[in-house]
Amino acid sequence: MTGKERIRRTLARQPVDRIPIGFFAIDYDTVERILGHETYLRAKAKSQIAFWEGRRDEVVQSWIEDTIALYRKLDFIDIINVSAMASSLVPPRDYTPPKVRRVDDTTWEAEDGRVWKYSEITADLTLVEDPTAHFTPEMFDLDEEPSPPDPSVFEVVDAVIEALGDTRYILGPTGGEAGLILLGGMERGLLAYALQPDLVKRAIAYHTRMANLRDQWFIRPGTDGVLWGQDFASKHGPFLSPQMFREFCLPSIKERVARVKAHGLAVFKHACGNNWPLLDMFVEAGYDAYQSIQASAGMDLAEVKARYGDKLVLWGGVRVENLVSGTPEDVWRDVEYAMRVGPPGGGYIFGTTHSVAVGTKYDNFMAMLDAYHQWAYKAAASF
Repeated sequence: MTGKERIRRTLARQPVDRIPIGFFAIDYDTVERILGHETYLRAKAKSQIAFWEGRRDEVVQSWIEDTIALYRKLDFIDIINVSAMASSLVPPRDYTPPKVRRVDDTTWEAEDGRVWKYSEITADLTLVEDPTAHFTPEMFDLDEEPSPPDPSVFEVVDAVIEALGDTRYILGPTGGEAGLILLGGMERGLLAYALQPDLVKRAIAYHTRMANLRDQWFIRPGTDGVLWGQDFASKHGPFLSPQMFREFCLPSIKERVARVKAHGLAVFKHACGNNWPLLDMFVEAGYDAYQSIQASAGMDLAEVKARYGDKLVLWGGVRVENLVSGTPEDVWRDVEYAMRVGPPGGGYIFGTTHSVAVGTKYDNFMAMLDAYHQWAYKAAASF
């Protein structure tokens, strides 16, 4: 049974020979340990700086070669996400790099006044100042037609699909997710839902329409499904009340899910945080699978399985906190628990909360894979 077949059967809740495995992403420090050399793959800050410096082709070569090498080495991984940041879409070949200057060791500034800061914890760049973030209804023209992208932006995606798509289940890009629009960032964007509701609704309508139209270019031949990655909650609960989420976000999500499914693709939803108040709407929206299932945010896999396992395929198991800060024994316990409660009845994919994140201890990563292999076949028998 190939990985592609295994995931398709899991989505259909049919028996599989072993429990499938996959990750939202594997970040660069673990990739480097596996491959034995430096990489741009999932090195978010390093890749962004290289793009600013005009070294696009260098990044593209690394993303292509290292993605293919990584998943050929990890040939048991069934599902590959080719839509995550720093591993997917790239600037076109003939792009003009923006003028961004390095202010100090952790700060970059663009000509238009935008400022980014580097985080040692996540090895990422965060936009901390954006004087260009001004929004008016006129900016969201509901009659606007998107321009087709240069095909070279899909160079990495197409290469990975060609190399691995025959046997692996590929999650690729789409025209966009669109449901939770944050105008001007998290804090300002959430305030806008209360203070500027009409503007937010217009922005959501605009982005939903543009995403629908962009699907024709962004859904690449050979794609099996999509994995949308925007979180809807913190560990304490949703960013918006369930009532506001239903009013503002759910109509767009339902429309986008239906449009993508019309292309023959399954829709997977990555959602960290405490999503309990939203899970009925996940089902109503038509999501096929729920990825992450953050136990440290109160999303116990056994409880989610008991309440929603017949409605959503569940994908998760090992706490990212244990991969980063725990011990191999902690990871083994996570795997054992996940394999006991996830597979019965079918509809379960093994993985981690969030991703294999920056800072993951390599011994913990290997312990997770060892434990998975000890459980994968016998757990499948509990279907």
